[in-house]
Amino acid sequence: MSRFQKIKEIVAKELSCSAHDMEHVLRVYNLALRLAKGDDIDKDVLRAAALLHDIARVKEDKDSSGKTDHAVLGAKMAGPILRKLDFSEKQVRHVQECIVSHRYRTGCRAKSREAQILFDADKLDALGAIGVARSFVWVGKNKAKIYSDVDIEKYAEENLGGKLKGRIKDKTKHSPQIEFETKLKFVVDRLYTEKAREMARKRLAFFKEFLERLEKEIAGEE
Repeated sequence: MSRFQKIKEIVAKELSCSAHDMEHVLRVYNLALRLAKGDDIDKDVLRAAALLHDIARVKEDKDSSGKTDHAVLGAKMAGPILRKLDFSEKQVRHVQECIVSHRYRTGCRAKSREAQILFDADKLDALGAIGVARSFVWVGKNKAKIYSDVDIEKYAEENLGGKLKGRIKDKTKHSPQIEFETKLKFVVDRLYTEKAREMARKRLAFFKEFLERLEKEIAGEE
């Protein structure tokens, strides 16, 4: 069994949130490898980081205090796993850097090319048809809203800690449309690779079109 297969098995045991499940991890993994084609990078670091990037997601979701950051905790959890699988100490630190910086809302900028590619791949999976599907899985899991007509600035002040990219305090008040207005529509400008930006523009357009159609149907229009 390869060490990457062992990582997959370890991660699969940790994940239970269906919006951040093993299928999401593998989509990010495949997207990352696609974006990395032609780049002179450490593919072992990228592969390991992609597989481990959400390993602490369930622990964050279960922490009602909101203090757990799955990117920070995930980097810590990755260390012993990688060392046991004979990754070099340099590679371990590199993978940890990738994991810490993959999250949009943490404000920790990706520095290495491997970290930038992981960030881009993870964000692409929040857009397009798969992004729409995942957003409503999230709605069901968190008893959130299908649609919510709110003043975005006021909402950010009340439920995002006063800033658009702040962490959500009460998930039941959130919705895919709010997520689009506070995060997703800004994603393209945050991406690092041109390949990802090209893909993101198409996926973002689909997501926007879907939300516009949803709003019309909620209003009883054709």
